[in-house]
Amino acid sequence: MKYSIVFPGQGSQSIGMLSDLSSNFSIVSEIFQEASDALGVDLWKIAQEDQEALNLTENTQPIMLASGYATYKVLSNEVKLSPVCMAGHSLGEYTALVASKSLNFVDAVKLVRRRAELMQSAVPNGSGSMAAVLGLDDAKVIEICTKSSPHGVVEAVNFNSPGQVVIAGEKEAVIQACDEMMEAGAKRALVLPVSVPSHCSLMNDAAQEFSHSVDVVNLKMGETRVLHNIDASYADDVNEIKLKLVGQLCKPVLWTSSIQKMQQLGVEKLIESGPGKVLIGLTRRIDKSLSSFGVIDTATVQSTIEEIT
Repeated sequence: MKYSIVFPGQGSQSIGMLSDLSSNFSIVSEIFQEASDALGVDLWKIAQEDQEALNLTENTQPIMLASGYATYKVLSNEVKLSPVCMAGHSLGEYTALVASKSLNFVDAVKLVRRRAELMQSAVPNGSGSMAAVLGLDDAKVIEICTKSSPHGVVEAVNFNSPGQVVIAGEKEAVIQACDEMMEAGAKRALVLPVSVPSHCSLMNDAAQEFSHSVDVVNLKMGETRVLHNIDASYADDVNEIKLKLVGQLCKPVLWTSSIQKMQQLGVEKLIESGPGKVLIGLTRRIDKSLSSFGVIDTATVQSTIEEIT
């Protein structure tokens, strides 16, 4: 039976996440301790107690990385894993690289903290925006973004599933585009509670700066192939991985294409490793023939083992 493992990004975090797993598997607290020591911040305490701090991008990114990796380690310590491939949504791509042993965990924690800081400082506070558009096809969303560009930068940035695309850019342009989307027949055009317009051209300078951090990090080809967001394809060498990580910061996340690629590779089951079930929901909308399930607590660890053994 062929399966893949995927890792969520920002937006899946919630107060108290992984508390059940932590109570039953010591590896969770060990991984969070390692990440906290690397940054000098108590990430576990934030994840359990402080909603405001949890939603700060500079905390969310390392916390989600630690959460996805800790969940993966719980599972891999219980059963021998042999996925066809791995992938992660946006920030989750880093978790996939850590799980595949392409990127050292502590290096990744520091790298995603740097990524978050650069993203946060890329635009003046309050000037950027993102919105989820439901019920329009990809081409129509792209067309409306182009039409709204006289109001400022606005681009389609997350192709999450058929009929669900996230747009990002300058606040006024995003609001204008949302109005146009509704007029064109969208079911919803919902402005998201984020200040950083991820994966759009407003991040070009941040990506350029981030390339210096990526250049010096020690990467190797992993034990499991990772599908990258930027092109829904594998990297052939370490330099290509680095280019894809830098490009991902200012280019769209091709999640629909990534899931379709898994299906072409013969993947029958998809395991979401980390808090929440966002990627499970997207998978069902992309390809109903793929069964998907999440590892979020002790019960789902056991049920996942039964599914893949």
